[in-house]
Amino acid sequence: MPITIRAALLLTTAFAPALVAAAEPAAEPATAANSDNGAAGNEAEEVTVYGRGQVRSVAEIGRTDIAQLTPGSSPLKAIEKLPGVNFQSADAFGAYEWAVRISLRGFNQNQLGFTLDGIPLGDMSYGNVNGLHISRAIISDNIGKVQVSQGAGALGTASTSNLGGTIEFFSRTPQDEFGIAANGTYGSNRTYRAYLDLDTGDLGHFKGSLSYAYLNAGKYKGVGVQRAHQANAKGVLDFDTVKVTGFVNFSDRKEQDYQDLSLDQIAHLGYENDNIANNFPLALQIAQVAANRGDVGGFIPRKPNTAGTTYPAPYTTVDDVYYDAGGLRRDYLTGLKVEGELAPGLTASVQGYYHNNKGQGSWFTPYVASPSGNDLSFRTTEYNINRYGVIGGINYVLGRNSFAATTWFENNDFKQARRFYDVGGTLVPTTTALTYQSNPFFTQWYNQFNTKTFQFSVADTFALTDKFSVTAGFKGNSVKLRATQLIPNALAAGNIKNEDYFQPQAGLLYKIDSLNEVYANYTENQRAFTAGATGGSPFATTQNGFNAIRSQLRPETSRTGEGGYRFGFGPFRGVVAVYYVDFSNRIIATSAGAGIVGNPTVLANAGSVRSYGVETGLTWRVSPAFTVTGSYSYNDSTYRKDIIDPVTGAVIYQLRGKTTVDTPHHIGNIELAYDRDGFYARGNLNYMSKRYFSYTNGRNFNVMSNDSVPDHGVVDAKLGYRFTSAKRALNGLGIEGSVTNLLDLSYVSTVGSNGYGYIGDNQTLLSGAPRQFFVTVSKTF
Repeated sequence: MPITIRAALLLTTAFAPALVAAAEPAAEPATAANSDNGAAGNEAEEVTVYGRGQVRSVAEIGRTDIAQLTPGSSPLKAIEKLPGVNFQSADAFGAYEWAVRISLRGFNQNQLGFTLDGIPLGDMSYGNVNGLHISRAIISDNIGKVQVSQGAGALGTASTSNLGGTIEFFSRTPQDEFGIAANGTYGSNRTYRAYLDLDTGDLGHFKGSLSYAYLNAGKYKGVGVQRAHQANAKGVLDFDTVKVTGFVNFSDRKEQDYQDLSLDQIAHLGYENDNIANNFPLALQIAQVAANRGDVGGFIPRKPNTAGTTYPAPYTTVDDVYYDAGGLRRDYLTGLKVEGELAPGLTASVQGYYHNNKGQGSWFTPYVASPSGNDLSFRTTEYNINRYGVIGGINYVLGRNSFAATTWFENNDFKQARRFYDVGGTLVPTTTALTYQSNPFFTQWYNQFNTKTFQFSVADTFALTDKFSVTAGFKGNSVKLRATQLIPNALAAGNIKNEDYFQPQAGLLYKIDSLNEVYANYTENQRAFTAGATGGSPFATTQNGFNAIRSQLRPETSRTGEGGYRFGFGPFRGVVAVYYVDFSNRIIATSAGAGIVGNPTVLANAGSVRSYGVETGLTWRVSPAFTVTGSYSYNDSTYRKDIIDPVTGAVIYQLRGKTTVDTPHHIGNIELAYDRDGFYARGNLNYMSKRYFSYTNGRNFNVMSNDSVPDHGVVDAKLGYRFTSAKRALNGLGIEGSVTNLLDLSYVSTVGSNGYGYIGDNQTLLSGAPRQFFVTVSKTF
């Protein structure tokens, strides 16, 4: 029986009691005390919002929906049920950053825009050069809502990467009443997580909140943890015509990695293959065998050993397994916003922000020996971000016109280094993947980058009638990048910029009635180059490579047309949308050798990509207590040009007509939610079809290979109860149990963790978490 059919049957069976109860007259819904302070509110009161009144495709998830996730889960996991959203992660929480990937309509993560309360988060890549991941920017319990623009974000969005859409996060407002909220979660693999929040309540024009969260998530395979400390503080001064909002957020995250896999490794080692962080002698033996075979080199002379030339079973290559790897990130993010009414119909705001990041991505590498004698060493990629910016906005309503204008400036100083550290010891190493390193024996490269961004936008919405309105405007931006070598090295230095001062957007909205409307939108966007020594940056190649491509590189651009119908009748709310995207100057990046080795990037312009598709979303309120939410998306994204040798003109790789990497044709989601008299239950099935991880889809001339992962459907479920009682000890108390991957499916979740190649198997896959159980107890005061 196909996985999707089995999953649907299981969901139906699990919720049969809820369906029966839903048919009965529903009792008055119970509301959790202090629900705005972290407790799960009444599910029956919350539905997915499909962007009513917008001229573009927009969907929104509210605080109540986010609170239904297992505490500590990424808010990105909450939006995977929205139309067109492709979310992947290797862990149950969706918080392990190396594995997190999200895409919209065939656009991958670094082609989307992300903001928190309007502040840019960059492209949220793991090796982020211009921002930070949402899981570090704010505690997930403190997010008030998430808004997804699948095709085109608002003109004023502070992003230069939002080719294919925008995901905006909004923090919750401190509540008006004094309150304390806490929750604790314990589950599989000795995972525990705690959250504590204090709200001052309204003290007379001022209210604030202070929160702390701790996560210690054990790995579900191998040995190690994902560990995080976070603190958030927010205050609001609210007067009659002026409001001042300020916040300071801190995050200290340390996580041990899961092993990147290839299809071949999965075939002969299984999905459970992982780093051997509990067996340092075996890691040394593998490194010694690799040295004896000549499979690894390095610039440190290797000492003779007696390990032989045969890898210990079941391993057959030096890349089948590593000792350990990890990611360390420490972030401070702060912002201050002043907004108010300058005159009747005229409002303005100005917001300043600052972000500091220190990070290390580490790996015990067998490719370079330690000076003290071991045949492996400790390699890091080190990050330091100091960025600040100012965002301004003004809105003026005059008759039937609503004018808006925005400006944004950011200065980003970023340093990045590749360093190697000595590893001693024979039974256990002298350092760990969760330790910030010092005193390297070699620095391969150490570069400094500066990015100055200026962006503006103007727009007007004109209401021709009470039902029909037109919106039009444009944005422009200038991004100037500079790379400087702090020590002599082989990577590129120099300057590059991209400017486009006219990126138009126009839309139409016709309101049929209060629940039904049609819309259409056209937009043009550009993705600016990024400045860094890794990833798809123009500087992540050799100096000769940069000099050769500098005059030829053009920023990626997109032209998107979309239209849709938002409807509502009886218990149904939903949307149907169609879109067409013409994507030009698609930049693809590859590197030679195993992805983790970190060889210089080779950039190529794959020409244009054409995407078209349809998205549907539906919410059915069966009864006040029972809701069904579903979505389905079809996408067809293909490359329109082969890779050509610039000298001979010969076709090197046949990309024309091939499906873009990590783009499933089909994505579906169905969720059943029941909430009555304190009892609540939820079940969710998320499905996505086959995905490719090579640009040629495994087909290039006469060479054929399997370069895709199969479709899969994953089921999650939870049950819970919230107490409402006159007794203080019970009032506000809640307990819930949740299970992820209920059917214990073995599958590939993340595709592209180590980038993509043109053809052939690639160690760039991560397995999804097996079935895991969690119990959460919460209390509000």
